[in-house]
Amino acid sequence: MLRGVRFILPETSYLNYDAEIGPGTIIEPNVFVGAKVCIAENAKIMGYSYLSNCVIHQKASIGPFAHLRDNAVVKEEAAIGNFVEVKNALIGKKAKAKHLSYIGDASIGEGSNIGAGAITCNYNGFEKFKTQIGKNVMVGVNATLVAPVQVGDGAYIAAGSVITEDVAPDSLAISRVQQQENATWASKFRAKYLRKLS
Repeated sequence: MLRGVRFILPETSYLNYDAEIGPGTIIEPNVFVGAKVCIAENAKIMGYSYLSNCVIHQKASIGPFAHLRDNAVVKEEAAIGNFVEVKNALIGKKAKAKHLSYIGDASIGEGSNIGAGAITCNYNGFEKFKTQIGKNVMVGVNATLVAPVQVGDGAYIAAGSVITEDVAPDSLAISRVQQQENATWASKFRAKYLRKLS
């Protein structure tokens, strides 16, 4: 704190003895900083985040409720949001993963956006595999990237897609079953159960 790190409520935070935190960084309440954590200057670590064995660069934003571990690296001005876990992954400059994602054994290029609920599937029960996402990629919500897989610069991944093959730069990858609709199914279903329960 004497060196310019601002703790909003210092008595609620835990810092391992080897923590390195640059001046101008803000640490919100209830943050855990474990072993081998290096935070550069002017970063922001929001409440209830758990950090261990990670590097956070200048002006990056972490949390709230984020979990970084096992060689996670977050580059300048990148943002890791609420309920996002990053493990053994590089998050590029100005990249964002703001909601409910798992990014494991992956690299995310500069300026890319990881939509809510998107995950990298890195483990097959025996081995870990890597997901490589290029620059300025848009990964839609609830997308699943099954490693090993590469996504080229500027590509779009449609929401709800399961990606099992490489995606070319500047292309749209979509993998969904076509929606079907039965116009009267819901009313018949309800009527059946109302009769059964009455």
